[in-house]
Amino acid sequence: MEHASLEWLVAHEEIRQLVARYAFSVDSRNLDSLVSLFIEDVAVGRQASGREALKAWFSLGFEPLGFTILNTGTHVIEIIDDEHARGELYCKAEISHGDRLVHQAILYRDRYERRDGTWLFAQRDHLLWYATGVGENPIGLASMAWPKEHEGRGSVPECFPTYVSFTEALAAKALETEG
Repeated sequence: MEHASLEWLVAHEEIRQLVARYAFSVDSRNLDSLVSLFIEDVAVGRQASGREALKAWFSLGFEPLGFTILNTGTHVIEIIDDEHARGELYCKAEISHGDRLVHQAILYRDRYERRDGTWLFAQRDHLLWYATGVGENPIGLASMAWPKEHEGRGSVPECFPTYVSFTEALAAKALETEG
């Protein structure tokens, strides 16, 4: 693909949007949207593949977490040909884990494939510079009454129906295992 061609520019923007949709899908716990961003035959570990296996893997990984905020930044994309690209992306994350708030500095190493005209993740490796607990977990804060109160808990992520469904399913699962 020619470096300064319109197709090259479109490919870069479509891949940037893919990354943005990943972060938004993670934070809203929209697992159907999340797995649709990957190729249908994506490898999941060494012995599984496919979007259903990926969905189960993500669901299990999200179980112990509260909210997440993935904030993507520097993104270097290399278009290999019309159907293949790779990239490296910096991400800062805030993750509610129990009574802790954890910050992560992440490097994603990605392989992208264009299938049926759509750029998808073929592989996504999550590497860390660090993860550390910081400050007060906002989950325990009183509700904020903006603009009167400038501090407190807001309405996100509960404004996402998929997040509410995910957490309700976890609560139901916990009740089943207790009973």
